Amino acid sequence: MSDSKLINVEITVENEAGSRSTGFGSMPVGHIWAWPSGNVEPDDAEKAMMDFSERALRLFELIPESGHPIDLVFYVSAEYYHLGKIVSETMKLAEPVPPLAQLVAASPIDAALHDAYGRVNEVNSYNALSADFMNCDLSEYLDDQFAGEYLDQYTLREPKERMPLYHLVGAVDPLTDADVEKPVGDKLPETLAEWIAADGLTHLKIKLNGDDLDWDVKRVISVDEVATEAQAARGCEEWFYSTDFNEKCENEEYVLDFLAKIQEQRPHAYDRIQYIEQPTHRDLESHPNNTMHKAAQKKPVVIDESLIDYEALLLAKEQGYSGVALKACKGQTEALFAAAAAQKFGMFLCVQDLTCTGYSFLHSASIAARIPTVAGIEGNGRQYCPGPNKKWAHQFPTMFDITDGTVGTGVLTGIGLGF
Repeated sequence: MSDSKLINVEITVENEAGSRSTGFGSMPVGHIWAWPSGNVEPDDAEKAMMDFSERALRLFELIPESGHPIDLVFYVSAEYYHLGKIVSETMKLAEPVPPLAQLVAASPIDAALHDAYGRVNEVNSYNALSADFMNCDLSEYLDDQFAGEYLDQYTLREPKERMPLYHLVGAVDPLTDADVEKPVGDKLPETLAEWIAADGLTHLKIKLNGDDLDWDVKRVISVDEVATEAQAARGCEEWFYSTDFNEKCENEEYVLDFLAKIQEQRPHAYDRIQYIEQPTHRDLESHPNNTMHKAAQKKPVVIDESLIDYEALLLAKEQGYSGVALKACKGQTEALFAAAAAQKFGMFLCVQDLTCTGYSFLHSASIAARIPTVAGIEGNGRQYCPGPNKKWAHQFPTMFDITDGTVGTGVLTGIGLGF
């Protein structure tokens, strides 16, 4: 892909005192990730998700109820399944808009509601999650395990000052000068070694094939060799990896074989693996044998594409997943629910990206900064489409000018979503 579209949403709300404020939400359409299909062309999927977003916004405009954004999203999202069928039938597509694509398309609406609620009440949205603001405790949305609990129990009143940034090492991204066939020439670093030196990186997300064990092992070893040299040159002794197989692993045995070979051939690289991103098919119900119990004993294995609601999180936990990847593109409300459940169950937490830029990256970072146990935040927009960041970089330089491998999230303290 050479370009991508954003869905931008503005929502004006009024509180009981008669005050009005406008909230804003933004998210890449992300159809390639949210709706991979052999039956629907990517362009049609993109159009369908944009249509879904417009129709969902009209649903929010029509409901007579007032309330907290959590309540409004929880209420309206019950119509998403039906809405997904309507969109596909209208466009004569071979399948309905899938749940993950529904969440992504609706996420800027969700964000705009939370932002507007905070603004109209002159409070940071993460500080409007207690019984003082919400009508129901978490048992209303999750289950009785959360009776008497509110989201303020699982969020911070002030954002973390800084957070580690996960840098993406794509499967075709050059590691050294020898790998550069044709320089991009955008004045950004070209190789992994250059990126590490320029941004002081300490967290690397390594994209792998998932269906070629030897290649995957060699790729991690190659990344570790380059990283070791680059980190030594700047005096860094500790850094971390995550591995992403893009759901291509056939089963858990592939993951176990991969880890065993890395541990045998490059033990320091094995030690640096902080977590494994969802390695097998996203449809957990259709693949009940793809459990992760053994792999999760070695490294945290996080659910990502499968995570569309609380029931999916419970199923993943039952099947052996030990961590949760939060994403702003699945909606502020769903991210908060998943964050609460993951903490309740003692699961590993991280925040991942959808090549978010500008406002959407700030939104993603605000989630990471307000959830106590999140280990790091992914942000690859600065690598692959840095243009939209320029406007926001002037206002929030610590968020976009990376020099020590961290993002300065301490600035996200404003009303609404924090920026």
